Amino acid sequence: MTSYSLFRQNVQQNQTTCELAVEYYLQSIEQRSDLNAFLTVNTDDARQSAKEADVRFKDDTPRPLEGMVVAIKDNISTKGLTTTCGSKMLQNFKPVYNATVIERIRNAGGIIIGKTNCDEFAMGSSNENSAYGNVLHPINNEYVPGGSSGGSAVAVAGGLAHTSLGSDTGGSIRQPAAFCGIIGFKPTYGRISRYGLVAFASSLDQIGPFANSIEDTALLLDTMSGHDPLDSTTANLPPTQSFYALHHHDDNVTVGVLPDEMLEGCNEDVISAYHNCIQKLRTSGYSITTVEIPGKSAWIPTYYILATAEASANLSRFDGIRYGFRGPENEGMDVFTSTRSLGFGPEVKRRIMLGTYVLSSGYYDAYYKKGQQARRLVHNGYKEIFAACDVLFLPTTPSTAFKFGEKSKDPVSMYLSDLYTVSANLAGIPAISIPVGNGANSMPLGMQLQAAEFEDEKLLRIAKHTMDLFA
Repeated sequence: MTSYSLFRQNVQQNQTTCELAVEYYLQSIEQRSDLNAFLTVNTDDARQSAKEADVRFKDDTPRPLEGMVVAIKDNISTKGLTTTCGSKMLQNFKPVYNATVIERIRNAGGIIIGKTNCDEFAMGSSNENSAYGNVLHPINNEYVPGGSSGGSAVAVAGGLAHTSLGSDTGGSIRQPAAFCGIIGFKPTYGRISRYGLVAFASSLDQIGPFANSIEDTALLLDTMSGHDPLDSTTANLPPTQSFYALHHHDDNVTVGVLPDEMLEGCNEDVISAYHNCIQKLRTSGYSITTVEIPGKSAWIPTYYILATAEASANLSRFDGIRYGFRGPENEGMDVFTSTRSLGFGPEVKRRIMLGTYVLSSGYYDAYYKKGQQARRLVHNGYKEIFAACDVLFLPTTPSTAFKFGEKSKDPVSMYLSDLYTVSANLAGIPAISIPVGNGANSMPLGMQLQAAEFEDEKLLRIAKHTMDLFA
């Protein structure tokens, strides 16, 4: 797994070219087609972009991401390139515009290699919910790669691209990053434009990168961040400068850690690795303080009430009339019924029904309104935590990757895979998963760092140092 930063050095030293890199990745995608990581490969455009990138390197005018090969989750709009969201509902849909992040990556010299498989409409934790088949783990095909951005994680972990983009609504970048042994970063809500991201839960969704190095993560953040007039939820802030600040040393960093009782539900591999990492942090000079996050038992219920309610509203646009799949019926309400019955998979239907229920008359106050109140408590709780520490260190997932079929028939067990990730989405704070070794089953382990809102640059600096420490 080669980082883009190292690749760029090699290009500048005339040891390789962007064309060679693109050909290598195209061959790798074909050779590892069994992984089912890609739904669409952008062959011709990638080759042309590579030629243009080599000219810029030769002319000594490379842009920040010149020649970076990037895979894109298939719920991010790409002009003229099929965008399915992993669903039959959009099986032949080609957007007429690019998402803002795609425009910014292209303008910075990035090369879009293709679109990656994902759980349908980003709903899932295992990549077993795609209408186009499971994504397989590159280390052991019996295990899930995580979800919903499983294809994007496998593209990086399997050596099929330098970096990739995913979306994170409740952990869909960080969880597969942990399962696949790579970096997965969810920026602060509003740091990166969501324009062109097919909405699951609009107040929770955030686009973010997968990478093999913090340097590559920082480059993508700096490129994609900044206010976007096409997305009213983006913060009115300039792009970050995190790449150039990575080597700045933060003095007297205090790391918040969880008490043992908040590790209930984690397996022994995760608990042991967590304690070992804390000891390394302590001996390297970090100040360690134990913090309580109020309402942990309410995180999952709160998240699934709010996320499904928003999904119910957002997915109402898929009706067989305007675009996308259309069912066989042609009369009145039968069009809607057949289209949505045949176009959506079981997990999406489950969440739409749950969301419609919590928004319905008589249940809105009992569920949705209380969910919003609980979300405010999570947000306020994090404010108290970051008044006492610079970053919070916690597990990314309660276990390493599980096997296919192990949890697919038990939705509650599957949802608990997001136990330590959903709180960052509820609070809108930045969070990153970094690899810390392997469990007893030889599958990767990930740990998570979280920081206060818009402290993305500080979070990446501390993440870089801790990754070096844990290596």
